[in-house]
Amino acid sequence: MTSTLDTAGVPEFPMPRAQGCPFDPPPALRTLQEEAPLTRVKLWDGSTPWLVTRHADQRTLLTDKRISADMTHPTYPRQAPGNASLSFIGMDDPEHSRLRRMVGSAFMVKRVEAMRPAVQKIVDDSIDAMLAGPNPTDLVEAFALLVPSLVICDLLDVPYADHDFFQSNSRTLINRNSTPEVRMEASGALAEYLGRLVAKKVENPGDDLLSSLGARVKAGELTHEGATQMAVLLLIAGHETTANMIALGTLALLRNPEQMALLRETDDPKIVASAVDEMLRYLNITHGGRRRVALEDIEIAGQVIKAGEGVVLPNDIANRDSDVYPDPDRIDLTREPRNHLAFGFGVHQCLGQPLARLELQIAYQTLYRRIPDLRLATDFESVPFKHDGFVYGVYELPVAW
Repeated sequence: MTSTLDTAGVPEFPMPRAQGCPFDPPPALRTLQEEAPLTRVKLWDGSTPWLVTRHADQRTLLTDKRISADMTHPTYPRQAPGNASLSFIGMDDPEHSRLRRMVGSAFMVKRVEAMRPAVQKIVDDSIDAMLAGPNPTDLVEAFALLVPSLVICDLLDVPYADHDFFQSNSRTLINRNSTPEVRMEASGALAEYLGRLVAKKVENPGDDLLSSLGARVKAGELTHEGATQMAVLLLIAGHETTANMIALGTLALLRNPEQMALLRETDDPKIVASAVDEMLRYLNITHGGRRRVALEDIEIAGQVIKAGEGVVLPNDIANRDSDVYPDPDRIDLTREPRNHLAFGFGVHQCLGQPLARLELQIAYQTLYRRIPDLRLATDFESVPFKHDGFVYGVYELPVAW
């Protein structure tokens, strides 16, 4: 239904960022937010879903039961050819909630907070190794990717020794330019690998998240394939998102040293927590927009989204809405932006957000405290950004101290 319009004059999505402004949403999104907050855009396949740019409208739609996250729906606005569902995030209730509850307890705030000493040790050990290594170095490999990979491997009980394998296949899956065939091959490799680990946990369980999934399989509550899909989702989301946020956030703060100093010098955990949320508001690594499809007609922002029409909700521009955040294009670590949409909103908001927040709080503050003279070791213009990825960030970040 979304491809029946005359697409002449309909802007293409995603839109390019302005040259020299890699932290900001595309200027065209700001124009649309101000002039046409609900408008059609054209995707790679010629379909024309609705683009929603205002913060309030996104929150409204993300909690509307008439909006579906089902990636198998025939008019779901896919990000790329063969862009398949990853477990429960591409489903609707009640199946979405049933599967999400199976792993939800591992990410409850109190349980995640109990991980703080272990995560702190991982961060400290990683910085020790970085300081003992070459100077300059690539912060992505030496720290940003290392820390969340170690954390999620520990949580799942996936051998970190296999990190080259799962990181490489993850990069393939989240690269917009990967062909459907290459993406399917990477997905299959990860599924085969994690499927073997789940099968071992069914027979020999431990105290880890894969064992919890294995117990669900043994009890008949979850198929082996379903458990494997969930494990793939948790492994990819558990290291890629936080890794990109650590590196991208560090680069942004190096460009705003007075803000980095605020985070480095405070001893107040509430200020650190709020600062992390401001970084999550200012920077958006999920820059392709959340995708949904209307199940019924929905009237919003003076328009009617008809049943079967796709919806794209880019949180990067919603988090820069001046109606919600004064001076939105400035990092202000004293701001309290708790209603940002970096983790989504409603029933599909990110399950792992307590863990991501914990890792970012520890990683940012510890890194900047222990290496107070951290600096960029290349020209800012030479830093390679992931404009071609479903997850935004930098491919490498040369730093020195």
